[in-house]
Amino acid sequence: MKVPFVSFLPIEKELSNDIRDAFERVFTRSWYIEGIEDKAFERAFAEYCGVEYCVGVGNGLDALMLTLKALGVGEGDEVIVPSNTYIATALAVSYVGAKPVFVEPDICTFNINPALIEVAITERTKVIMPVHLYGQACEMKPIMEIAKKHKLYVVEDCAQAHGATYKGKKVGSFGDAAGFSFYPGKNLGALGDAGAVVTNNKQIADKIRSLGNYGSDYKYHHIYRGNNSRLDEIQAAFLSAKLLHLERMNSERRRIAKKYTEGIRNSKVIIPSVLSDCVPVWHIYGIRCIERDGLEKYLNGKEISTNKHYPIPMHLQECYRDLNISQGTLPIAEEISNTELSIPMYYGMTDDEIRYVIDAINEF
Repeated sequence: MKVPFVSFLPIEKELSNDIRDAFERVFTRSWYIEGIEDKAFERAFAEYCGVEYCVGVGNGLDALMLTLKALGVGEGDEVIVPSNTYIATALAVSYVGAKPVFVEPDICTFNINPALIEVAITERTKVIMPVHLYGQACEMKPIMEIAKKHKLYVVEDCAQAHGATYKGKKVGSFGDAAGFSFYPGKNLGALGDAGAVVTNNKQIADKIRSLGNYGSDYKYHHIYRGNNSRLDEIQAAFLSAKLLHLERMNSERRRIAKKYTEGIRNSKVIIPSVLSDCVPVWHIYGIRCIERDGLEKYLNGKEISTNKHYPIPMHLQECYRDLNISQGTLPIAEEISNTELSIPMYYGMTDDEIRYVIDAINEF
């Protein structure tokens, strides 16, 4: 049996008519930027996240970068980020001229460890940027308490966690603002690049909208040195069509994850942990194995596709050599990089496919 790591075919088949209708609406109007589809999606997504405002942008990296810009983060500032995440989180910090300060994760959840944040705070720290990695929410209560104590902003990176909750509240509704990616592979994915920022602060929302529109508050009037990063009408229409089904599709991911968690019984394999206050949406189901490369080769030999998130930690990447963080300094991030293996997880997996993956892992 051949099992892909991810497949869009089930969603595309179910929503084909809705997607085509969305395209026709935009094409017929001949209005492609900052139109009614964008406004409609922003309203719907803000409501979904439980916040007041949503600003569509070009992609998830821009969502984080523009948010930091809007908060006045720049040269000489520091932003606390987890040492184990996709590099876009750190790049957003670098793009505004600030320095990313890496804090180790909890090895059981892969998310930033709140107990380690406070010791990383200096007089230059301006923001804590927790990442809700793989679709599981961070422990936001202690993070928000630390931020309040030290008068810091909190910017949530929700790129992998559309719809995940912590203590009954959706991610994106805790911090000063939050960035989302709608890259096609996300739980809520566009048919191209797209992103958004959500917030309860109108001033932040207005500034991000201006920054993403060449720094303009109205046509040909520029109050900031801005960027070109806007959610186009076609992607907004596609996202609106898919948002209506997101909860149902997240529930299916949870069903698949439950089967994995209950079915994988191999002493060499560590399955992911879930905090009691969290309801994940399982963008990724990442297991760990000391013999990761051997397991990967074994599964691939059985035509089960896998991925590694992320095989080189950020502090050891060539682009961050100037931070002078030597190997062994962040051992938890390095251990995760050396042992994590992501197995197939997507809406539409059949029970036979799930069982085939479980049996293969157990036989390793």
